[in-house]
Amino acid sequence: MANDLPVSPIVTHSLALALVATSDAPILLLDGASMVIAASASFARAFQIEPDHLEGRSLFALGAGEWDVAQLRSLMRATLSGAAHIDAYEMDLRREGQAVRRLVLTAHILEYGDPEHIRLLLAVSDVTDARLAERLKDDLLREKEVLHQELQHRVANSLQIIASVLMQSARRVPSEETKSYLFDAHSRVMSVAALQRQLAASNGGRVELRGYFTELCQSIAASMIHDRKALTLEVVADDVSAPAEVSVSLGLVVTELVINALKHAFPNDRGGHILVTYKVSGADWTLSVSDDGVGMPTGLEPAKAGLGTSIVQALAKQLGAAVAVIATDPGTSVRVTHTALAAVVLPVAV
Repeated sequence: MANDLPVSPIVTHSLALALVATSDAPILLLDGASMVIAASASFARAFQIEPDHLEGRSLFALGAGEWDVAQLRSLMRATLSGAAHIDAYEMDLRREGQAVRRLVLTAHILEYGDPEHIRLLLAVSDVTDARLAERLKDDLLREKEVLHQELQHRVANSLQIIASVLMQSARRVPSEETKSYLFDAHSRVMSVAALQRQLAASNGGRVELRGYFTELCQSIAASMIHDRKALTLEVVADDVSAPAEVSVSLGLVVTELVINALKHAFPNDRGGHILVTYKVSGADWTLSVSDDGVGMPTGLEPAKAGLGTSIVQALAKQLGAAVAVIATDPGTSVRVTHTALAAVVLPVAV
């Protein structure tokens, strides 16, 4: 069959010459001594070499000798001998009075079936502008990250100021009910401020939850616990991180449940202990706030749901989690659990 007939070296050579002549890319056709047999017009234009000064000259003698690079010589020898091949070799082309250009070279031996007449196709790509664009992009990304970190710090500082104003207002107002609302608002603002500080120190927008919950509870304790020896607040959390949007919801849940325990579990300056825990198992997690206080009310009338209850339920729903209230005798434990199984959200008395 005609398709089984071998292509003659003459035909192959002619095809290679036609390829080089019509190529829009900088290409050289070289012989076994690295002499230029043919060059594309784009090669001459790209490297400002007269076409008449290309054919019949050594690759290493082109221009003012800027192609005479020791490593390129070595790679060419190895490729021509069949011991290696040039695949995306990068080199800097240095020419007097001109900017350095970054080149990527690829070379392939053409199979003529005649070992006495080796032909090698050398393609050259100038990636200087592309690399410069990459560096500019990297610089812009770094600058954006710096600005983002600065914004996080500024937001955290602003929230700290707002929290301080709320605290000062709470101490001045005579109404105990208003004072309670202001203290609650202060703790909620501090929850977001603590998250902002953690974000500013995080990498990639993830928050280390142990440090976040610890800082958050320290802030709540400082503003709401008068006797830190009689009433203690502890955090035990796995060493894991979470995305910012998840972290802020978890932080607000902790804030609401700790406020709830401080307001209801320890009346009349009663002492005790509040424990915040966060445990992870694969994609599942459990956040709990437990106290050893007076426990849940035993009256016939169910406790009226307050703002804190609504916040916890809404946040749990957002997280795909369920809320359970458990009498622990003494005290109460509220658990927010995320599992693959659907669960019923039970009310939390706040």
